[in-house]
Amino acid sequence: MRVAVQSAPFDLGAEAARFAAAAPGAGAVVTFTGLVRDNGGALAAMEIEHYPGMTETAISAMLDEAARRWALVDALVIHRFGRLAAGEAIMMVATAAAHRAAAFDAAEFLMDYLKSRAPFWKKEIGASGAEWVTARDEDEAALKRW
Repeated sequence: MRVAVQSAPFDLGAEAARFAAAAPGAGAVVTFTGLVRDNGGALAAMEIEHYPGMTETAISAMLDEAARRWALVDALVIHRFGRLAAGEAIMMVATAAAHRAAAFDAAEFLMDYLKSRAPFWKKEIGASGAEWVTARDEDEAALKRW
């Protein structure tokens, strides 16, 4: 299980290949990469803040929970911070399990957690100024199903 919270971009293909190669016994590997949406061209950038140490600890606890609930062979979360332009990769989740249903469910669980509960603070910056991103009801509802 690995958590990386970093400012540097990551290579999705290289990360996915390395993850799959290191998951012996897995029958399924699921990856998801989130991108910074441009909101119809209105977003210039997103700034993401976090507390080092606290963020990694919180995400690691969710990885442990996912591994326990879905008997994962391995899991990975990469999440960026700092200033990101529209279209840049913001995060990646990868899960490996004996069967696809477990890998998909665990990946969805982790994505829902990252969206709603991971200790990141996001500010959208556009032509009309900057605004902090607040929790959305649909994100909270998605997390409650787990």
